[in-house]
Amino acid sequence: MRDVLDELHEHWQRGEKVGVGTVVATFSSAPRPPGASMLVAEDGTVAGSVSGGCVEGAVYDLAQQVIADGSPVLQRYGVSDDDAFAVGLTCGGIIDIYVDRMSREDFPELGDVVESVRANHPVAVATVIEHPDPARVGARRVIWPDRATGDLGSARANDAVTDDARGLLASGRSDTLHYGPDGQRRGEGMSVFVNAFEPPPRMLVFGAIDFARAMVQVGALLGYRVTVCDARPVFATKSRFPDAHEVVVDWPHRYLEAEVDAGRVDERTAVTVLTHDPKFDVPVLQVALRSKLGYVGAMGSRRTHEDRLARLREAGMTDDELKGLASPIGLNLGARTPEETAVSIAAEIISLRWGGDGRRLTEVSGPIHSSA
Repeated sequence: MRDVLDELHEHWQRGEKVGVGTVVATFSSAPRPPGASMLVAEDGTVAGSVSGGCVEGAVYDLAQQVIADGSPVLQRYGVSDDDAFAVGLTCGGIIDIYVDRMSREDFPELGDVVESVRANHPVAVATVIEHPDPARVGARRVIWPDRATGDLGSARANDAVTDDARGLLASGRSDTLHYGPDGQRRGEGMSVFVNAFEPPPRMLVFGAIDFARAMVQVGALLGYRVTVCDARPVFATKSRFPDAHEVVVDWPHRYLEAEVDAGRVDERTAVTVLTHDPKFDVPVLQVALRSKLGYVGAMGSRRTHEDRLARLREAGMTDDELKGLASPIGLNLGARTPEETAVSIAAEIISLRWGGDGRRLTEVSGPIHSSA
């Protein structure tokens, strides 16, 4: 729902009703992940997407129906032999889409959710999408790391879903959870979709050079909150990096130490060291490789890489710690320009995140989309 949250909030503030279709489960080669949403307003305008075009027409009709009668619908879409191009997924996947009505009356807590998301505070929305008692379908509970509000029908269900939703929130995942009708851990009958709004992952780009400008653009495109850091104020300026969320003038290792100590980086954080200067590279890589970060890469030739490894070992780094270093940085795409190099680095980050191997899809078989 993050992709339509701003539009949804605008309609909500005006007291309008909207239908929101959300992907709650996917199977095989489904084109959009759980949490992807499509909004249909009372005037017929649309925002967002649930399938990249395959089933949007059918979801549009369902959303208008839900706006009118207020009854949520859980619908499965897959390949239809007779009508694949009308309401089926021609890519061969299967998706479950939950369509619900949202307004001030239907979802009074939405304002609090939007406020938390905009402040980069973790929050999750848990919604009952299946239950033997139709009256409990659509019940919501809003869950923060330290509090929760809303009722799913029983104290037992509230407690179970709150605990599990906080686990999903910590891992940055949206998913459908299954329980017995009263929230029993073992059982079936109640399905709850947890839409997790974790803060965006961070990308720290050390070295305010031309390659960094391209890296900032690609990082922002991928949804990272991008920070450029360099100790040289003449290079680290907002005018040189207009797409960066932050431009910091500081020694890289000192800045990263402060971010680690403050808990502002995590296992989703990507660090790219582009400076080519040992007095900057070695200290910041020591900090990065000893922190639990998602990706640590350093730019340079193979000769530079060997020299860097020697300096890091002299500084006390072990071989096990150095295994976490992506250097030379990026995948072997034959990149030359800063923009091509940034794509190469981004491709490596994506590949490591999702378990890809960097080969052409025409050379491999099996599912196109892998799990995290």
